[in-house]
Amino acid sequence: MNLKNEFGDNKWDNFGGISPLIAVFKSFHMLSPEIEQIINEQTFPVAFAKGKHLASPLKRNRYIFLIIKGAVHGYIKAGNQKITTWIAAEAELAGSIRNLWKEVDSDEYIESIEPVLAIAVPHSMSRYLYDHFSIANYVGRKMTEIYYQGASERAFIARLPTAAKRYARFLVSYHHLLERVPLKYIASFLAMRLETLSRIRSAAREDTKK
Repeated sequence: MNLKNEFGDNKWDNFGGISPLIAVFKSFHMLSPEIEQIINEQTFPVAFAKGKHLASPLKRNRYIFLIIKGAVHGYIKAGNQKITTWIAAEAELAGSIRNLWKEVDSDEYIESIEPVLAIAVPHSMSRYLYDHFSIANYVGRKMTEIYYQGASERAFIARLPTAAKRYARFLVSYHHLLERVPLKYIASFLAMRLETLSRIRSAAREDTKK
């Protein structure tokens, strides 16, 4: 999927004149002017309405997205059913890691569940930075650590034996998403029926009243 910079030469006017990705990188390590120039030139802002795909198997994805505003979920299809595998919001990266390093297809869809403003980060740029700048490899490793921690938490939740325990853990790790993400996506993420999630939430509310 090839996106276009719809903002032209003024693409960073609403972001203090530079790509927000630079601040993310700098939170891990100072950058050279050359790296900053490459990021400013090759990344760009992009907006998605609610219910739009940032990526899908129908078109090979060539970007990872830094979410500035909004929320998205990743899902796979099983027949007509959408199975949510992860949820992300502001200051998080959204993308398919499967085809970040190699030009291969992915079965994953990434869909906006709110209107989204994001920074499109080309895979080709990431690979170029890793190949030519040792600093980029350090930053990439630190960001991979964060991604791995998130993946580990999702795997932990998936292995909890009861729906109630999975929901309780969701409240610990993803409490910031509870009031903004539709319950159908949370239920899917937690591998339970929507009716089950509603019942668990009702029971939890009753317990707090006692």
